[in-house]
Amino acid sequence: MLLIVLLRNLRWNKLQDAIPPEIGELKKLTHLYLSFNNFKGDIPVELANLQELRYLYLHENRLSGKIPPELGNLKYLRHFDVGNNHLTGTLRDLIRNGDGFPSLRNLYLNNNQMSGGLPDQLANLTNLEILYLDHNAFTGRIPDGFYKHPFLKELYIEGNQFKPGAKPKGNHKVLDLIDTEFLF
Repeated sequence: MLLIVLLRNLRWNKLQDAIPPEIGELKKLTHLYLSFNNFKGDIPVELANLQELRYLYLHENRLSGKIPPELGNLKYLRHFDVGNNHLTGTLRDLIRNGDGFPSLRNLYLNNNQMSGGLPDQLANLTNLEILYLDHNAFTGRIPDGFYKHPFLKELYIEGNQFKPGAKPKGNHKVLDLIDTEFLF
């Protein structure tokens, strides 16, 4: 018999190899923190079985392959962070239909190897507040819907090959410090 687990924090544990697909059997899991480990391989599609999942942190691993589009069926998922991995694929693959990721507020895809253009459907994620797309290989234009989005506060697009005129959205503050300022 599986125990009911609502929260699983396994950050910074030096875990490695693949994320076990059996994790999809923890049906009541609401928060899953697997960041800052050494997981490699694909993101298991079985994570889509976690229908109560609200927060999924997979950043700072060595995950590769495409993000399973089935994760878009997680109707309560609010925060999805897969930044700083080796993920490939396109947003069009991830956002296959207009009704995926209905509760998503924060999406971090930064520092991967994703490519292609930004589909107009991505702007239809009506609850989206923060979108990190920086440092991938995205191309084309930024759909106008992003600049008119009612809740989108931050859109990070640096380090891609967007057409001229593409602009980030939100407060992008850069702090420049000279090394000598740290000398006492």
